[in-house]
Amino acid sequence: MVESEQRRKRKLRASSAKTLYHSAAQLFSLRSLVLCLSFFVFLLFLSSDRSLSAVSTASFRPVLSASTTLSLLSSSASHSVLDTLHRRRPLSSAPRVEGRVLFPDHVLLLVSGGVGRRGEDLECVYRALASNGSDRRAEAAMSVDVYSEHRSIVRCPLPPANFSAAGVDLRRRGGGPADGGKRARSNRTAAAVRAWDRVVYEAELDGETAVVFVKGLNLRPHRRSNPAQFSCHFGRGSRDKDETFVLTTKAVSAAQEVIRCPLPQSIRSNPIKAQGVRVTIGLPSNLHTRGRSSVHVPMPSVARIYSSNGNGEEAGRKKTTKKHELCACTMVWNQAASLREWIMYHAWLGIERWFIYDNNSDDAIKEVIEELDSQNYNVSRQSWPWIKTQEAGFSHCVLRAREECNWVGFFDVDEFFYFPFPSNPRRGLGIPGKDTLRAMVANFSSSSSIIAEIRTVCHSFGPSGLTSPPPRGVMVGYTCRLQHPERHKSIVRPDALDPTLLNEVHHFRLKEGFRYLNVPESSAVINHYKYQVWETFRTKFFRRVATYVADWQEDQNKGSKDRAPGLGTEAIEPPDWRLQFCEVWDTGLRDFVLASFAHPATSAMLPWERSSSPSR
Repeated sequence: MVESEQRRKRKLRASSAKTLYHSAAQLFSLRSLVLCLSFFVFLLFLSSDRSLSAVSTASFRPVLSASTTLSLLSSSASHSVLDTLHRRRPLSSAPRVEGRVLFPDHVLLLVSGGVGRRGEDLECVYRALASNGSDRRAEAAMSVDVYSEHRSIVRCPLPPANFSAAGVDLRRRGGGPADGGKRARSNRTAAAVRAWDRVVYEAELDGETAVVFVKGLNLRPHRRSNPAQFSCHFGRGSRDKDETFVLTTKAVSAAQEVIRCPLPQSIRSNPIKAQGVRVTIGLPSNLHTRGRSSVHVPMPSVARIYSSNGNGEEAGRKKTTKKHELCACTMVWNQAASLREWIMYHAWLGIERWFIYDNNSDDAIKEVIEELDSQNYNVSRQSWPWIKTQEAGFSHCVLRAREECNWVGFFDVDEFFYFPFPSNPRRGLGIPGKDTLRAMVANFSSSSSIIAEIRTVCHSFGPSGLTSPPPRGVMVGYTCRLQHPERHKSIVRPDALDPTLLNEVHHFRLKEGFRYLNVPESSAVINHYKYQVWETFRTKFFRRVATYVADWQEDQNKGSKDRAPGLGTEAIEPPDWRLQFCEVWDTGLRDFVLASFAHPATSAMLPWERSSSPSR
């Protein structure tokens, strides 16, 4: 009995131990499974973050294949993808270097958040070329500028010897963070730097499409190109090095530096979540396939999409409920001394709104524009740091001006409209004078009009015997010109332009069904003060703004109308420059200006001569 009872107890203990072992084993298996899954998710997170940071500066690798990406576009999954991207990197006001572009003479930093408009206390920090990169060198920033509502520009000198432009960062002088208090998040950004000759540099929303501006495509000038060879890739990276493009659409138009693509459905459905989304252009991996390749490789990009309600100093401006009849757009470099005369005179002729694209000026142009705007001339300045992009800049301006303007004139600050004879009274223009230019274009503003571009010929004026800039302005000072006109400039209806936004600086391509009108020379001309005194003229040797015009230092296109006949590749004043380009003495505009703006007998000052002019 005793033995039997003992055997029964031993069996019970063994059974309990076995049950306990199985329970523990099951618990251990479940716990191991949870730990394994957690570890796998952690590894996945790390690998995804590292994979984003491993993108080289020479090429991008999209996270999804082309077929996977296109499937996203055709399903509601794209909405969740965009939601995820939006959550990964919310917009922030803290400064952060999110793009670096290497130019021939400086490094451009695109900085999100606010760094202020003064750059005296900002330093650019470079890393040594040594393998560990532990050494740093700081140089004072060249300038700071507002680029858009969400981003600023900091221009840095080229790196010192043995230091790299890759990963150049910002700090306050003395070692403080760039934001003056918070830790500068740009210290965690990637070392990527984009070469200026191959980069996507800007993007704009235009209805349900994205208009993307890109260098390095080398498309034929002044021609439409086959859009089938391009695609647009959309996404958001949490750092500058993240080139995560997860949504793709096919290009619908291409010309020169401008590619247009439909927006992905997720962005069209919720444009607010598109704020800050990075965009780039995809090229066929095999360029010899001529667009038949289904695999597109994204180009390097610093472009992000933001709403089109104003860039830079335009942000926050009051929007008019009624369109202006006539606006003007121009691109300038160091033209502060000429801007007042150009704007005040043409405002008197009827131009109501001004879009000034500032192409890296380092003179007092900001102060001049602010003063003019304070005097109700309705002037805005758009910082445009992209060199040799005048055609693309004008395409960009069309998108900005279209909502505000019925007509937009594209001409330079040394070009002045002049109406030499009384106009036909039956056309309602009357004697040339105040608002004449606006009245001229208003005649073709009806919805039934097929005229969408008004072209006016240009007369080129020479130094007129002068050796120093005329103190009363170019219209009064230069009075001798070439006999025959050269080229023309245009005023266009921005809603009637070809979707490519293709232009040759002095005119645009129009939509089918619209045509241009040549204004008779007897009714209107443009006085182009092209060949001014040498002190002013020689600045043109610095760099030409047009994309397809060779810089004058280059030994190319010496016979081009863009160049002055007989000039070489160096800014050396030719003999008797003051007497050149003088075939016809033409004092018409001078006499008109003196009669309309100042009485010659009293030698009254012209409005643009005054240091502070009254409001219009």
